[in-house]
Amino acid sequence: MSKTLLKTAALAAVAGAFALSPVSEAQAKKVKWKMQAAFASTLAHLGPAGQRIADHITVGSGGKFSVKFFEPGALIPPLECWDAVSKGSVESCYTTPGYHTGKYPGLAFMTAVPFGPGAGEFMAWQWFGGGKDIATKIYSKHNLTSTACGLIGPETSGWFKEPVKDLESLRGLKMRFFGLGAKVMTKIGVSTQLLAGADIYPALERGVIDATEFSMPNMDISLGFYQIAKNNYFPGWHQQVSVGEFLSNKKMHDALSKQNKRLISIGCKANMIYEYAETEAQNFGAMLEMKSKYGVTNRRWTDDQLAVFEKAWMEVVEEESAKDKTFKEFADSYYSFRKQYKIWGEAQSLKPTYLK
Repeated sequence: MSKTLLKTAALAAVAGAFALSPVSEAQAKKVKWKMQAAFASTLAHLGPAGQRIADHITVGSGGKFSVKFFEPGALIPPLECWDAVSKGSVESCYTTPGYHTGKYPGLAFMTAVPFGPGAGEFMAWQWFGGGKDIATKIYSKHNLTSTACGLIGPETSGWFKEPVKDLESLRGLKMRFFGLGAKVMTKIGVSTQLLAGADIYPALERGVIDATEFSMPNMDISLGFYQIAKNNYFPGWHQQVSVGEFLSNKKMHDALSKQNKRLISIGCKANMIYEYAETEAQNFGAMLEMKSKYGVTNRRWTDDQLAVFEKAWMEVVEEESAKDKTFKEFADSYYSFRKQYKIWGEAQSLKPTYLK
């Protein structure tokens, strides 16, 4: 055999071996996904979170699994992720289970629960107490996979143009409200509607709504609600903690390599830790700024008013459970876990201070 023929054969052998190597296989299976965000990149916390998740996955894979962030509305309307991802029109969304309550009211348990617990207890129930198992059954029926992917602290419970003298004065008020808390407000006579973040200010300005809740001070300040409504109410009884999700097409997700699935999981958990700490670090500054610079009055519901909200919530749980079996499954699981957790939670509870 000639030297030329030997050299050609050797190169062919090397090329063949490389083609079968794991590195070449990974390179040959580069994955490119689009991710429609429900929150604009300019919105504090929630916006950068979507970009961060896409970056975690893309960088973590060395570019072999790229996820591209798209602003709300760039591909689909922000509140229409469920259908678009289910059909495969877009591979994924960064959104919240609370935006799917028109299809399954019980899924709101995977975002926030009125008078609910802090982050530790809430995620303990979701990941280890049964919540995720119930949600997965629902998502799977619609060719969807949901990965918990965002975590923020307590929100405020509303912006009002005038101080709320009593809860009776809320009757007939038109208010943007989210999730399970909206059912409570409806029960006490408020006319609620769900609007995406970017649509709230124009609606408030034009009088389409009279009041709104959206998120927390460091997000609300950028949306300018204080320009129209100067009374911000606390505590956020309807959302003491809120969980976001990376929603993906199940068939596409199932087809990913183990490594890429792990990157989604790790990237999401890393974002949850970062985002929660960030919100806790920045909200008090935003509260002070709105008070001193923009004349906002931070108000607190009385204990009696909070009791009315809580009573209405427990009535909502009973009513919704009676007519919706998936809602009941979520509620039974959630409250059973809280009952068991109570022995640990109460044993470790502390007041803010014991010094006088």
